[in-house]
Amino acid sequence: MYSVISVTKIAPGISRLEVEAPLIAKKRKPGNFVIVMPSEKGERIPLTIVESDEQRGTITLIVQAIGKTTHIINNMVAGDSFTDVVGPLGEPTPVDNVGTVVCVGGGVGTAVIYPMAKALKEAGNRVIGIIGSKNREMIILEDEMRQCTDELYITTDDGSYGLKGFVTDALRLVIEENESIQSVYTTGPLPMMKAVAELTRKSNVHTLASLNPIMMDGTGMCGACRVIVDDELKFTCVDGPEFDAHKVNFDELILRNKTYFDQERKAMDSYREFCKARGAYV
Repeated sequence: MYSVISVTKIAPGISRLEVEAPLIAKKRKPGNFVIVMPSEKGERIPLTIVESDEQRGTITLIVQAIGKTTHIINNMVAGDSFTDVVGPLGEPTPVDNVGTVVCVGGGVGTAVIYPMAKALKEAGNRVIGIIGSKNREMIILEDEMRQCTDELYITTDDGSYGLKGFVTDALRLVIEENESIQSVYTTGPLPMMKAVAELTRKSNVHTLASLNPIMMDGTGMCGACRVIVDDELKFTCVDGPEFDAHKVNFDELILRNKTYFDQERKAMDSYREFCKARGAYV
């Protein structure tokens, strides 16, 4: 069992959890993730390790309540525990001092881009951050991103904070104003990452995308997280999660992520009825 040390609500439907996992905290590197099970009969889902504290033996996870399992995790409190937390998994983010880099995070993807930006800054890079969400109250980790970037652009779909528009609108401005950009790192919804890749391809800027496909075992055995990269079959859990965004077949991946849509919807409807019967609402 992996104890939940603390839970903080950082935005509507989004929680930051500090979880006791000393061996993972000791080995974790930026870009690594874990696969968690909130209960013995629960679903296995991947979550990025946002931060770790080796001395305390803890890792930090950020979860947005979307489906049944993420709602369950989002409603955890200090003292609860996960049945399983497996990791660190995946290849760590390649971190080199290359000059000017841009880190683009959309929605809760900011939780993934933050440890990348922090590591790239510590390596000596000039880091430009771009984070966005649909409105101001859904922006997360703004203070943390400001601490590890030289410039930070914030976008909101409704214009309630920062620039009105999408992260790609800010990225277009950044590329136009900075001829020396060496790499772009991006994570967030798949359509967003596809749009980032299409934009940077025009400028021939190397771009890494941290993918978020359906994932089960985390060892490359189940094949659920397969993705086509440069016309070759890859497994995100062991070959990624980061790939050259210009070589990823995003259209195929977007379709694959809809495979269990009906089952996910039915599970969420059942969970709502379960909660309603007990006087709780989601």
